[in-house]
Amino acid sequence: METKQTNLVRIDLGRVSLRGVLTIPASSRGLVIFSHGSGSSHLSPRNNYIARNLNSQNFGTLLFDLLTEEEDMHLKNRFDIELLTARLLLTSEWLKGLPSSNDLPLAFFGASTGAASALRVAAFMGEEVKAVVSRGGRPDLTGNSYLKKITAPTLLLVGGDDEDVIKLNQKALQKMECIKKLQIIPEAGHLFAEPGKLEEVALFSSKWFDKYLN
Repeated sequence: METKQTNLVRIDLGRVSLRGVLTIPASSRGLVIFSHGSGSSHLSPRNNYIARNLNSQNFGTLLFDLLTEEEDMHLKNRFDIELLTARLLLTSEWLKGLPSSNDLPLAFFGASTGAASALRVAAFMGEEVKAVVSRGGRPDLTGNSYLKKITAPTLLLVGGDDEDVIKLNQKALQKMECIKKLQIIPEAGHLFAEPGKLEEVALFSSKWFDKYLN
């Protein structure tokens, strides 16, 4: 069984310091950065479940708070895609300065509004980003100009009962010119809280990263 190193980290971005958990398996095949949805944090039970599954497949993960506790008290910050994108981009640069992660292929996992910031950063970073997965995401908030610039293979996972979000993902998919796929998980809602549905998210995600992150 592969050993792994898990560290509580403080991501120093100058004006702010963000909390996170960085896990790097001994034979890591890549690093997946999580971008949480509005009102969530690095303690998100759903994203932590996905992260543990990826760790078991020898992928490193970083779960972190895109906002400070004070910033998160203001609802508008949770939907400020430009702010969230800047935080995610700076954190990606911060990771390059760490010996444990600076040479690992990079990918993103975005949930809800966090998917929009992940896709924008993928557009900014180009070929540096090897893959993106969105869980119940809002890629429509990314902006058409950014969607067209994404080069990383992108998987959009949406619950079959999440009808409005399915439509938004379908429209965003049409704007993207990279390798892309919309995977609808039957009988699942927006949070994939139904029995066995989060496990399906983990399975589709690990297969996508296994295919494109190496």
